[in-house]
Amino acid sequence: MRLIFSIIGLALSTIRENKARSLLTVLGVVIGTTTIIAVGSIMAGLDGAVTGVIRGFGTSTILVSRQGLTGNNRNAADRQRKPISLEHARSIEERSPSVEYVSPILRPQGAGIIRARYKGNELTGAQFTGTDEHYGDTGSVDLREGRFFTETENQHRVMVAVIGADAYKNLFGSEAALGKTITVAGQQFQVIGLMNKPATALPGQSDTQIFVPYTVVHKMFPASRDHVLMVKAREGQLAKAMDETRIALRQARRDGFAAPDSFSMSTSDQLVEQFRSITAVVALVLVVFSSIGLLVGGIGVMNIMLVSVTERTREIGIRKAIGARRSDIVMQFLTEAVVLTGLGGLLGIGVGWLISLVVHAAMPTLPTAVPLWAVMSGIGVSVGIGLFFGIWPASKAARLDPVDALRYE
Repeated sequence: MRLIFSIIGLALSTIRENKARSLLTVLGVVIGTTTIIAVGSIMAGLDGAVTGVIRGFGTSTILVSRQGLTGNNRNAADRQRKPISLEHARSIEERSPSVEYVSPILRPQGAGIIRARYKGNELTGAQFTGTDEHYGDTGSVDLREGRFFTETENQHRVMVAVIGADAYKNLFGSEAALGKTITVAGQQFQVIGLMNKPATALPGQSDTQIFVPYTVVHKMFPASRDHVLMVKAREGQLAKAMDETRIALRQARRDGFAAPDSFSMSTSDQLVEQFRSITAVVALVLVVFSSIGLLVGGIGVMNIMLVSVTERTREIGIRKAIGARRSDIVMQFLTEAVVLTGLGGLLGIGVGWLISLVVHAAMPTLPTAVPLWAVMSGIGVSVGIGLFFGIWPASKAARLDPVDALRYE
């Protein structure tokens, strides 16, 4: 063990004597490791944000839509599907004993940009959504003040609204909002509830939601017919509820016996899996690009170690003359290569961590964190680069004849 520490000390002293050359040598390793750490932290944060949003709907919830929520595998036949209607929601409720309730979600279609106003303040691009009272029971609604609207208010088209944190900030600033009247798409609504900003959200996503009773949106925008249905299964009956929902929808939409479903059904777990399958490909591509930097860094290390062997030929001859074995010479030069790339890896980890902090500061909704696997991968890869690309220079040094080495000038 003492020998190992003495060799490491010798390697560090050699690096100190050639600081600029050592830094330039491991620059590729630093860049590659930085990429691994930065990509790992950003992907981990993105995964946490997106899965948090998706799982906010609950683990016993089925989302039904016309084309699917992720946008994958859409073809001409999918785009020609008939809209999901309120009647389809009623069919599911009537024919599915395992379903607790079905909440329709309707947003204006073809209505352009929705604007909300309060006094002199205006919110452009509000996410104006009509739904029923059950939506307030989902994990995606976190009320800070007030309440969600009731079944009676939905049935009687009462002009009430529950607004998101960013919608409140844009319209009211720090003024109290409960009981005040806002104008949305030309209609007046009384604010009855304020929502907290979601703990997890997509990067750059603002909480400009304005929820109103479903019947109000249906009356204001009668041409909007395509719904998303949120189907809540009874406790422990998710699989059965999915089967019953599929059968009810196929019957209601008159899908042929051998025809595929003319709709899309997803649970939160399925949506998370689909998202992770996409991010896995993205991460793989980025890691491949980062490995190019590591390869360049490894070649640089091998080149500089070969130069070092030439420069220190006389030193190697003296060491061998006083009894150093081939294994000792190999150990010395391999240790120097590993220490060099290991320091480059640690520097890359530090830079990658700083990048993750900068990204989080720029996008607070993205909870970036450097995962342990990224740190271990960065260290392991950088050390592996030193071992792999240091073998040839080390073996070349060990094969030097001590007599010839002592004569070298």
